[in-house]
Amino acid sequence: MNMIRIFIIVFLLSSSVPLSYAQADNRPATVADVQGDDIFYHTIERGQTVYAIATMYGIRPDDIYRLNPGSEKGIRAGETLRIPQRDTVAAPAAEGEGYTFHTIQPRETLYSLSVRYKVKGEDIIRANPGLSVATFRSGENIRIPATRIETLPVTEKKTVRKEMEYTVQRRETLYRISRKFNVSSAQLLQLNPALKDGLKAGMVIRIPVETEEIVTEQPKTANEREVNALLDEPKQVQPVDRIRVALMLPFSTTDTAAVIRFTEYYEGLLMAVDSLRNTGCSLELSVYDTGDGTSRIPDLLREEAVSRANLIIGGVQNDQIKLIADFAREKKIKYVIPFTSRNDDVLSNAYAYQVNTPHSHIYAKAAQAACNIFDNDHIVLISVPGTEEKTEYIQTLKTEFGLHHIPCKEITYNMETFVADMESVLDPNKRNIIIPTSATQEALNRIRFHLRTLSEVPTEDRPAYSINLFGYPDWQTYVEPLEDFHALNTYIYSFFYADNLSPEVQNFYTKYKNWYSKNLINTFPKYGILGFDTAMYFFDALRKQGANFEDSLSRIRYKSIQTGFNFERVNNWGGFINTHIFMVQYRNDFTVSRNEI
Repeated sequence: MNMIRIFIIVFLLSSSVPLSYAQADNRPATVADVQGDDIFYHTIERGQTVYAIATMYGIRPDDIYRLNPGSEKGIRAGETLRIPQRDTVAAPAAEGEGYTFHTIQPRETLYSLSVRYKVKGEDIIRANPGLSVATFRSGENIRIPATRIETLPVTEKKTVRKEMEYTVQRRETLYRISRKFNVSSAQLLQLNPALKDGLKAGMVIRIPVETEEIVTEQPKTANEREVNALLDEPKQVQPVDRIRVALMLPFSTTDTAAVIRFTEYYEGLLMAVDSLRNTGCSLELSVYDTGDGTSRIPDLLREEAVSRANLIIGGVQNDQIKLIADFAREKKIKYVIPFTSRNDDVLSNAYAYQVNTPHSHIYAKAAQAACNIFDNDHIVLISVPGTEEKTEYIQTLKTEFGLHHIPCKEITYNMETFVADMESVLDPNKRNIIIPTSATQEALNRIRFHLRTLSEVPTEDRPAYSINLFGYPDWQTYVEPLEDFHALNTYIYSFFYADNLSPEVQNFYTKYKNWYSKNLINTFPKYGILGFDTAMYFFDALRKQGANFEDSLSRIRYKSIQTGFNFERVNNWGGFINTHIFMVQYRNDFTVSRNEI
């Protein structure tokens, strides 16, 4: 087998020992629109892109552009897109069936869809793991499986007992009539009580006879109340006696720096295992080296410990993730994708959990938070020529400001006239929120000293301006501007943040050094803490909420050190993405706050 088993750790936590080492068309969908076989509707949610929507339904972005003129220029949350309905959207091989999509209409029920599509209610729910009373609502899309109920009448031959009338002939006896029609005297007497007084010619009596007839029966229909009640069935917790985890990382990749990062992630995960030692929980951790590419993956997936796992964590490259994700779906194992934010498997795999939030979702949530925080402030966007701009984010931000009727000014940086240009757009009576359109340190360095001067030095004509910066996760990695961040009461949005001065982070650093006799490598985010946070969240979810913890995500509470978690299902049939971000503020008293959004 072409694999390297690093080692298997069986942790019985009672005795653990640290181990080293478009505009889219916004016309509402109607029943008439979606009754056909060729089209249904999708309501755009925040953070969704045309590419993601197309991938979700197994079509191409061009198919959406064709039906929705203008969508190639941009789409907006809340609007609807026409989506072409494929006759049979190919299902994953593991499921072996096809789907069509349906947009739920007002007054439709699970029962009415079951009757309309001739599909059992249970099969519809099985095809849409996220379907419940809360999500079965008008405008939501669901998958309809190709397995149909046989609704044609059933025809078969059956022996049927009937009665015929017979007129008694002269000189006939009861015995003779019984022999003639192959019935007993008792049966004749039972049907004809008058025979007790004697048999007489000319009497009309009833004779039981059996004949074979072709009988047609209509199929039984499911009870409407019972079918609709399937959406509200209580979810029983599936307890986990021992947590079994398979960790799959490329420890032997040719990228030396990557090996160091993944090793640190693994070491942080081991610290999470150790942190559970007093809970009475047992945990079995199996660790595998995937190497580069996919050559080792099939052999690893045949390992018994992987098949028995409650949780698989790992996979770095998309081709690796695809194989692991398909396996996890087939075996019904929760699968955590820990690093990449650019993976499509989560869109159609109900067992996948993507830790790194796609940029489009981060941008949407950050823009929404900015509108909530800065709704009464004066917004100024600064473009710095020659620097890489965050075009998608800035467009999202401007769109959100427009929807909230928050005006913003825009200027282009010019070294010779920057101060004068700024004074022409700043508001002396409001807090001015300055947003560079580039996240680079070069762009920041060109403007930060001037902004600080404008905020601290009054002139004869005016007092000092009230100025705050609003920036990017990348800024956490910049050491030189740190003093200016505090002076300008800087806000940044980020999906990760570790306050190096907090007791929790200090304790982690100390424990890590004691375990491994080294410091964490200086990366952002820190992989050791990422491994710890991820493991703590999922291990605790399995321990407290059981193997089906996806039904109890709102009850999972974990105070992270660096990476927060708020998993949301991407659709009624797909997996989960982590939509959690922080709003971090560097205050001018040299403190830092980290607030969850």
